[in-house]
Amino acid sequence: MSFKSRGAKPAAVIGAGPNGLAAAVTLARAGVPVTVFEAAETIGGGTRTTELVQPGVLHDVCSAIHPMALATGFFREFELSSRMEFVVPEASYANPLDGAAGGTPHGPGRAAIAYRDLQRTASELGRDGAAYARYYRPLLRRLSGVVDFALGPTLLRMPRDLVATAITAVRTFEQGTALWGLRFQEQAAPSLMSGVAAHSIGRMPNLATAGVGVMLGALGHSSGWPVPVGGSRAITDALAADLLAHGGEIRVDHAVDDVRELEEFDVKLFDTSARGLVSIAGSVLPSKYRRALGRFVYGDGATKVDFVLDGPIPWADPRVSAAPTVHLGGSRAEGTAAELEVSRGRHPERPYVLLAQPSEFDPARNPAGRNAVWSYTHVPKGSNVDVQERVIAQIERFAPGFRDRIVAVRQTTADQLSRYNRNYHGGDFSAGAVSLRQLLARPTISMDPHRTPAPGIYLASSSTPPGPGVHGLAGWYAAQSALRHEYGLDAPELGLRESR
Repeated sequence: MSFKSRGAKPAAVIGAGPNGLAAAVTLARAGVPVTVFEAAETIGGGTRTTELVQPGVLHDVCSAIHPMALATGFFREFELSSRMEFVVPEASYANPLDGAAGGTPHGPGRAAIAYRDLQRTASELGRDGAAYARYYRPLLRRLSGVVDFALGPTLLRMPRDLVATAITAVRTFEQGTALWGLRFQEQAAPSLMSGVAAHSIGRMPNLATAGVGVMLGALGHSSGWPVPVGGSRAITDALAADLLAHGGEIRVDHAVDDVRELEEFDVKLFDTSARGLVSIAGSVLPSKYRRALGRFVYGDGATKVDFVLDGPIPWADPRVSAAPTVHLGGSRAEGTAAELEVSRGRHPERPYVLLAQPSEFDPARNPAGRNAVWSYTHVPKGSNVDVQERVIAQIERFAPGFRDRIVAVRQTTADQLSRYNRNYHGGDFSAGAVSLRQLLARPTISMDPHRTPAPGIYLASSSTPPGPGVHGLAGWYAAQSALRHEYGLDAPELGLRESR
């Protein structure tokens, strides 16, 4: 007799982003009847791909490159790489520099490139190459322990690998404090490290951004930063297909505004921000918990600028074409100054720009002669300021002739981003600021932060550990908690063999 036939309590998942779908897949695999509600007309949340700028040309709407798709727990268990195709370039990311700031023996203006091969990376970083390799080598030797510590269900638990935890803590402290420049003599290596740390949005140096940099950098020198063939929606399609195959249901264009609309469901998992949880389910949440969620802080935002070009980006250093992700902030000092301006509520003239060039690695995604370029820059929360020209100028700075290649362009301000996705308050796509306090209390201090005090209600979004990123982990952890407490079940197997 199946578990379903024994009268399992039905579950609802609110939100069909990668965390919501991961939660739904986990529940459905365990035999729980599960229905996913998505307010938008299409599922995916941060993993959608569509003709955003020009007909026939595919752009990723939010995330584009996926450092966590091959190396983190849920997607490994789910065997994502066997369900869809990824291209894993030899280079993970690049940080162009101009003038003498390149500081490499190969000539001025050369970019710093992070290859999967650490030694190759070090060989191109001049006098700082050996120091850079010494920084990452211990992390790579104990990578599974580093990932377990950084991306676990809570930082309050005992880590599996104490040595890996200690190494991670020491490396994070170095790059998150005033000590961050002591290791290096030139510009290339530190710009490479601060460029990846700036993904988290915030002043630098600080421990939270440094922790993000440690994790993403280590993945860049191991499993790499893969490009999904066909766009990020391929990840969504793989999750949705498995959910439907195990009896789950998805309802799109169905916003849930009040938890009382879901009275037929005994268990409810929210792939919403902490603020969204209060808005929908505040009537059933204890007042103390509501107040705690009210103290949860949201960070600054992003404004996205997407381009269609008539050919490849004409990088001054052609090696940059080999990297799917490019950090355009210049030197560490420049990038730090730009992020400081944003934190003070200003729009820097020379902003940090994060750019993805997936067409270089997945050319069949778009018509011949059309190159989809994805980029965003950090801005104060809720910004409606037009920063398109500043973004173009920053790209042109490192790719002379870029402007002449533009066929079409589309800007989405932080304010517009917040209206596109209810979780992105003020354009904060992390669903909550990434700070040291909010790495420990996300959204509250708890050994089981995904379980709320209200019966049957769980939070399964980036407002819970391990925070932002396309990894599905928050949903997976929330679903496992629900299975233990509501159904008395262990986590199910997720692999392809178990799905047959």
